[in-house]
Amino acid sequence: MTEALSRTPTVAPAAQAEPAAQVEPAPEAVPRAERAPGATPVPQKVMRGSTLVRGTRRRLGPGRAVPFARLLGPVLVVAVWWAASAGRYLDPRILSGPGAVASTAVDLIRSGRLQDNMEISLQRAGLGLLFGVLSGVLLAVAAGLSRVGEYLLDGTLQVKRAIPSLALLPLMILWLGIGEEMKVVVIALGVAVVVYVNTYASLTGIDSKYVELAESLDLGRWQFIRKVVVPGALPGFFVGLRLGVTSSWLGLVVVEQVNASKGLGYMMFQAQQYAQSDVIIVGLVCYGIFGFVSDAVVRSVERRALSWRRTLAG
Repeated sequence: MTEALSRTPTVAPAAQAEPAAQVEPAPEAVPRAERAPGATPVPQKVMRGSTLVRGTRRRLGPGRAVPFARLLGPVLVVAVWWAASAGRYLDPRILSGPGAVASTAVDLIRSGRLQDNMEISLQRAGLGLLFGVLSGVLLAVAAGLSRVGEYLLDGTLQVKRAIPSLALLPLMILWLGIGEEMKVVVIALGVAVVVYVNTYASLTGIDSKYVELAESLDLGRWQFIRKVVVPGALPGFFVGLRLGVTSSWLGLVVVEQVNASKGLGYMMFQAQQYAQSDVIIVGLVCYGIFGFVSDAVVRSVERRALSWRRTLAG
């Protein structure tokens, strides 16, 4: 019995066991709230190939936005145009140089001709944009929140989207004549379809979980629209609004060449009859400035309205 006990292997008690090696958590796994205040941040470790390198994380975004940097592209185009004109690579009878265009613009401003035509064009584009945006939003809400509205409206508007505004001119002239009403309606139709398509896509893209949450909270119809539909549809609406602004200027160029007595398009059409390329370029520059400024205004409003979003645009 004594020999059997002496042969039994001795087991060390748990208290005498060697403590397990403590693994220090990676700095990324430690929440910022649990780190001691004033503690020195541990540099992150990045694996490059088979080598462990200490350093900062690689930036994958586009970087911080620079104010007025969008003007770099237009300024570069003007610089190339100026250099080609100064080097006599451009025929002034086909494309006037920047100096001749600037001189013509000054003459048009002094005579008041440019301001008068510009005022009429802005009025037409503004009215068409206003009616088009209102119509597009109302149609998108009706089609996006109701199956009956979707069945009645979406197919018709998709067909209209495939028909260019220029193809509707003969029918609009037959129905509305050749006055200002026809011009505003043609512009509004182009704007409404663009706004509708983007707003409708944004509405139908809202996650159904938010709808179920609103139903579980027993929200009313107007509360649902204000707290779920409007925030969910705003990003698509602003995309449609930006495209709608562009569509209003494109439609303006078309309608101002149909029995118009004033407007930038009329001024350019008359200059074409007399081969005045400098006047045509002045009109194009005005259209470009209007489009750039209006897009910048919409971008500014979008950033303020969607300030809760964090996007690559900054």
